[in-house]
Amino acid sequence: MHYVIHALDKPGALPTRLANYDAHKAYLAQAKVRTVISGPLVADDGETMIGSCFVVEADSKDEVLAFHDNDPFKAAGVWEHVHINPFLKRVDNR
Repeated sequence: MHYVIHALDKPGALPTRLANYDAHKAYLAQAKVRTVISGPLVADDGETMIGSCFVVEADSKDEVLAFHDNDPFKAAGVWEHVHINPFLKRVDNR
């Protein structure tokens, strides 16, 4: 099943995000949960990172919660609000 993780950063979290970016990328590369697509959410300027969005594939929501709980960005306190929801993919134009 697919899940969407929508995470908004705490105010002023950009320096912490950047300091933990390499650890975050390394974590995603080795995680059991498969990332279908992911990337930073950005402000209206199209550049300033303000959060993260993932579409992942996992056998259960518990796996996704564990995946999220072990992310270096979570450990560093980057995110203020996180929503994790099951997702039914209807269109994929890739």
